[in-house]
Amino acid sequence: MLGVIGAAQLMVVLDITIVNIALPSAQDELGFDVASRQWVITAYSLAFGSLLLLGGRLSDRVGVRRTLIIGLLGFAGASAVGGAAGGFAMLIAARAGQGVFAAILAPAALSTLNITFTEPEDRARAFAVFSAIAASGAVVGLLLGGAVTELLSWRWCLYINLALALPAAAGAFFIVRAAPRPRRAGLDWPGAVSASGGLFCLVYGLSTAESDGWTASLTVVLLTASALLIVAFVVIETRVQAPLLPLQIVADRNRGGAYLTIALTFCAMFAAFLFLTYFMQRDLMYSPLATGVAFLPMAAGIGLAAALANTVLMRRVGPRPIIPTGMVVAAAGMAWLGRLAVDATYTRDILGPIILLGLGMGMAFSPAVATATSGVATRDAGVASAMVNTSQQIGGTVGTAALSTIFTTVLDRYIHHHQPPTPAVAATGAIHGYTVAFHIASVLFLVGAILTGIILRSGRLINNEPIHI
Repeated sequence: MLGVIGAAQLMVVLDITIVNIALPSAQDELGFDVASRQWVITAYSLAFGSLLLLGGRLSDRVGVRRTLIIGLLGFAGASAVGGAAGGFAMLIAARAGQGVFAAILAPAALSTLNITFTEPEDRARAFAVFSAIAASGAVVGLLLGGAVTELLSWRWCLYINLALALPAAAGAFFIVRAAPRPRRAGLDWPGAVSASGGLFCLVYGLSTAESDGWTASLTVVLLTASALLIVAFVVIETRVQAPLLPLQIVADRNRGGAYLTIALTFCAMFAAFLFLTYFMQRDLMYSPLATGVAFLPMAAGIGLAAALANTVLMRRVGPRPIIPTGMVVAAAGMAWLGRLAVDATYTRDILGPIILLGLGMGMAFSPAVATATSGVATRDAGVASAMVNTSQQIGGTVGTAALSTIFTTVLDRYIHHHQPPTPAVAATGAIHGYTVAFHIASVLFLVGAILTGIILRSGRLINNEPIHI
């Protein structure tokens, strides 16, 4: 059972980074320009981010087993189409299809975990494994993407999903029990349209901000539309009889603090991936495969801390002491990365910080996922799980857009004040931009530690299992 859920989650997270490594090779073979290249990433994130809440509610309505199988088979089919793409349009359509089925699959996987593992010890271990996969899957994507692209072809970065999805779908068919069919209520279509539209505009607006700037007309229009649609969604949810997202799920202090933790963790974590990847490939001259290997100690730190936090600490003290402590540890790792210099080496200047960062993120993220889904009625397990994925997606998108903008601003200012703009000046300016981004990410973790220390309730989770209603 846990293998099926783990494979599903790994596949969803994997595809956020594995295709990034393959992009240059795909561009050369299919002949699309640099400006179009970003759409290979954006098509996936737009479909995935905008449809998560609807996918979560679909899981609640038709059952997690059926939704899990549909998501796995659909994702496999879209991956096969993408791998066989003969042109840019076909590749973009396949990536959008992956995003649609990922939005169905991700909430179903976490919801299955939530309603299946109800014994405290089994539940703690299951959430530790799930959280480790969710937080370190991007590292695995970098590693696999580098290996597959170098040894086989960029197309296998998409075909590889079939090796995960098809066995997992078979496992879901034979292993996952069909839950009792929930009572059917009318789908909240106004809520679904406003939520999906608001999230679509938010993700697209942030992607546009990263490439065109925050003051670009399209960016302003999209972010304004996003704000209006999300406000409309909240108003709608307070008035309909069967809301897409019951607001009491988010209003609960523990769950609200958990969603905040997840968003801030992914916001800062994507900065570490993005800028460290740049540094290792451009300054240390690492290959894509070597870059993926270099991130493995970070993934190991995440897995170790996730296991310790969920199987030992959560059962003794609850989330309030653990999550802020993890965020402080992660902040220390980020601040340490902020000391990078032109003569930095991996073993002296990167290895220690990323291990510390991994330990902190594992300690914060794993209890946050368990807290975000605890005590939720079975009928709402899917949409509560979708909020976990939405927090990850929005946090990562905001972090990438905002910190990329800050990096570019710092780099331009550095070059402006260090004329003439020689390659050495540009390289030093880039490292200066990385360090500023790392320090800001460190501050984000510290702010998160303070806020979660205030928001989260003291004591162990009383209802650490789903409520069957």
